[in-house]
Formats: sequence, C-alpha cells, structure tokens
Amino acid sequence: MTTPAHRLVRGQLLHFLADPGMGDDPAAWQFFDDGGLWIRDGRIQAAGPWAALPPGVGESATVHDYRGHLVLPGFVDCHLHYPQAGVIASYGRQLLDWLNDYVFPAEARFADASEAERTAAFVVRRLLAHGTTTASVFATVHPHSVDAFFAAAEARGLRMLCGKVLMDRNCPADLRDTAAGGIADSLRLIERWHGRGRLRYSLTPRFAPTSSPEQLRLCGELLASQPGLHLQTHLAENPCELDWVRQLFPTRGSYLDVYQHYGLAGPRSLHAHCIHLDAAERRSLAAGGAAAAFCPGSNLFLGSGLFRLHPLKQAGVWVGLGTDVGAGTSFSMLQTLNEGYKVQQLQGEKLSAREGLYQATLGGAEALQLAGRIGSFQPGREADFVVLEWGATPLQQLRQSQARTLDDRLFALMMQGDDRNVVATYVNGEQAYRRP
Repeated sequence: MTTPAHRLVRGQLLHFLADPGMGDDPAAWQFFDDGGLWIRDGRIQAAGPWAALPPGVGESATVHDYRGHLVLPGFVDCHLHYPQAGVIASYGRQLLDWLNDYVFPAEARFADASEAERTAAFVVRRLLAHGTTTASVFATVHPHSVDAFFAAAEARGLRMLCGKVLMDRNCPADLRDTAAGGIADSLRLIERWHGRGRLRYSLTPRFAPTSSPEQLRLCGELLASQPGLHLQTHLAENPCELDWVRQLFPTRGSYLDVYQHYGLAGPRSLHAHCIHLDAAERRSLAAGGAAAAFCPGSNLFLGSGLFRLHPLKQAGVWVGLGTDVGAGTSFSMLQTLNEGYKVQQLQGEKLSAREGLYQATLGGAEALQLAGRIGSFQPGREADFVVLEWGATPLQQLRQSQARTLDDRLFALMMQGDDRNVVATYVNGEQAYRRP
C-alpha cells in the first residue's frame, strides 16, 4: 500500500488529549471548526486551525476538503468476536446458553479455512465502513482463523490485535485444544504475525471456565516471557458465570483472583465486561494495570447487567469501548455509545458526547496501551481517521438543524448516528473506505 508524501485534510476536527470525564474538562479536547490536518508519510505532523498550518505545506500536498463534516480519529473497538458476525441478533438466550446454542456451532464452522477467510474479509470491510480502524479481535480455536483475519487486516494496512482462542475444557470436542497444544499454536502465530506491519498478537484464553489451570498457567508464563504481547479475555460478565468460576476454582478468592494468580491481569491485558466487580476488585484491577472493555450493546442484549463506567474509571482502570459482535448487535461505535448512554442513565449517571467520543477513540487506544501510536491527532500519531456527516437521514438533519451548541450536535450524532454517517475512513493517511 503506497502512501502519498503529503496530505492536507480540511474539516471540523475534534480529538482528545485526555479523558474529559463527567465534567467535560475543556483542557482534555481540541475542536477546530475550520481545521487542518497535515499528514506526511502516513503520520500526523500537525492539527489546528486551517489558517495556522505552516506556510508552504500545501504546495506539494494532496488536499481533501471535508468542510462541514466532522473529522475524528479512527474508532477503536476494544472487544470483537469476528467469527460471530453470522450469528449476530440470534434470539433469546443469556450468556452460557447463547454460547452453546449459537456461538460454538458458528465457531465450529471455522474448521473450514475458506469460511474464516470469507468472514475475515467481510468483517474488515464492515469495520472500515463504520469508521473503525483498530480492534481487539477474538478468532476461534483454529490457528488458520487468526491467519485469515491478520491477512485481511494487513492487506488494508490496519493496526489490529487478534489471537487464537485457548479452550481446553467445558466446550465442544471440535473446539477443544490442549494446554500445551494451544500454547504451541499461539507461539507459531506470534512468530508469524506479532509486530508484522501494524499487527499485534493477543493471547486469548476465552474465559476462565473453558481453560484448565494448566492452560492458564502456561498462558501466563508465555505472556511474561514476551513483554510486548497483549492478552484479552472475559471477566465477570454474568452472575451464572461467576458461580461457575467459584465451582471450578474453589481455592481462589474471586473470578479476578483466578486471572491474577496466573499472571493474566497486568499491563496490556484487556478484560471484557467487568460488570460484577466490587470496589475492592476494581481497585485491584487498576493496581495491576489491566483494562476493561465496556460492551453496552452486548450486556443489554444478553441481560448480563449494567457496567459501572465511572466507578471503574475512578478506581484507575483503563476503559475502552467494545461492540462485542456478535452478542452486540452492530459494528457501529456510535450505536454502541447510544447504548452506553442508556446504561449510565439506568444507574443515575451520565455519559456526555465528549466523554463518549473520548472512550471510542483515545480511551480505547489507552486501554490497548497504544495511545502513543493512535487515538488522537497529536504529532507523530498514525493518521487513522474517520469523516462523519452530521445528518445522514431526514430525521438527523431535522435534529441537527435544531442544535445550537457543539455539545448538542455531538450528542445528537452519538444517539442517532451509525454507518450511514461515515463519509470516508482513512488508514495511515490513505482513504480505505468511501461511502457509495
């Protein structure tokens, strides 16, 4: 993929320097109504008012004029099961039944490498069409499912994380590996893909109930042996799941303690859901440097519970946003924020548009320990960004016409927006998607 030496992007730029929090800290964000983004060799050189860009930078640059459109850093999806795309919106189960009835049969079909390749290509296209440029992705137990996803991501120059699911018990026989075999497969995949281009490997024990103590121990040892690796798993999603963990690990003090015991809750570890944690567990998760993925669409769909966004953040836990396709019902981070706002409302708390868009961009990059590379328009960051139309439907246009402040416009976009609002998605400064 070739990248032009210089690009200038003109539009309404919004990005975040830090978490604006519930108070929408004005020092945490920058908005330029007539903004300019200067990109050279795929990296951000400067972002600010169009009139303030350095003299002469446009002489050899390709100019992309998006005046009247909102330009944001590319969305970061911190939790996504790409093999479950085909069972999205499957009716009527909570977590454990849903896994057995829908998810495991869908993942078993990935024994056919061509199924993995077709689905990976589809999911990468849909992510770009929704403005998502980075995701933390679960494959299946089959090593070629990781090959398929990474190959599709590499072809588009995307910064992606993915890993083979580790699962050696309490699952169908055709989806079961072994403790040693799963780690051996992971090592081969790490050697093939980790650090190749913009790709990074995540060790992926599905969740504690489907890994034996031996598999968790070996996974922790591998994670410790290669400090650049990531880890992704699930934690405290469903009350029945918590009861199951207590039965399977009777000597451990809590679900979180299982992961901590095996070295799976430190920096670069990402735990999806984290709904049913008490205050002490939230503090302990933060002390280890681990992150949580907030997946409101999935949590509501499966009836799992309400995520405690602000208590987790106040405890010091990094929090990213996740669609969790296929329990979540959309690839859209805007629609996921729509659901996230409602989850906070049900708990008597708020989620402003600024805090929400931070969570979908820089917040996700911080949760993945990638904020030095993506998530904002600060100089040196990789030039991944999305261009959004404020009003893509008649109803959106009517609502936007009534808005009198930037916050009102952003909030309406967050509540009503979806892939129809995505005009274009850029990866490393190059257009990777354009709305038909």
